[in-house]
Amino acid sequence: MDQNNDHKDMKRSVRKIYSEIARGRQQSCCGTSTSCCGPVGAMTDGVYEGIGGYIPETDLGLGCGVPTEFAGIEPGMTVVDLGSGAGIDAFIAARLVGPTGFVIGVDMTTEMIERANENKSRLNVDNVEFRLGEIERLPVDDASVDVVISNCVLNLVPNKERAFRETARVLKSGGWFCVSDIVLEGEIPPEWRDDPTMYAGCISGAAQKAEFIAMVERAGFQRIEIVQEKEIPPSFLDALLTEKPAGQAGKPPATVRVFSITVRGVRP
Repeated sequence: MDQNNDHKDMKRSVRKIYSEIARGRQQSCCGTSTSCCGPVGAMTDGVYEGIGGYIPETDLGLGCGVPTEFAGIEPGMTVVDLGSGAGIDAFIAARLVGPTGFVIGVDMTTEMIERANENKSRLNVDNVEFRLGEIERLPVDDASVDVVISNCVLNLVPNKERAFRETARVLKSGGWFCVSDIVLEGEIPPEWRDDPTMYAGCISGAAQKAEFIAMVERAGFQRIEIVQEKEIPPSFLDALLTEKPAGQAGKPPATVRVFSITVRGVRP
């Protein structure tokens, strides 16, 4: 089967699911139940409280970390948020960069862009712009950005190598990225790879942890470090599998471990 068509089909499935979430017609990233994404969403339960710029209405429970906490964002900077959703991290970044800075949120889902713009209008924030686009082809100029952030999105990107190269392209020399994402240790069953539930649930598209770091290195980044790491309990996979049709659920391999990591790297 053509890999490009595989990527297009999976993107179409992910876009449909996240469009439904943006409209409020679906409760989670993997089905009608909130249980399957609960352990991931729980990674940020209460963590955002008290952070300047955090707006509860922008929090759809889709993150797996708080990248702005470690991103070193300062007044006057230009920041890009990959997969900005309803704007949760973009609005925090906007508060940090202040009136002399600017934030660009990029999302491939029209409904998410619409919801983010509704929040922007309601909040009267004028130093944020939300752009429709894909992370592998960012609608951002070369060497125009100080910091790139992302929260639990790169696992949904089929071509992560290209995504990291695009991140390097838009960053200024000396700029850096800080992303939170899901990674794996141990191989998942082959049949999970093409399963939309497992993909939208942040599992089948997640990279092995060592390979994730290797891709960052191949994109040319330096001073790469994992600044935060948390293991997600095995019950997460159990809950995901309950969303599958009867007789297809199976049991997750005991050798598979799921982690939320926050990684930083600098463009030379």
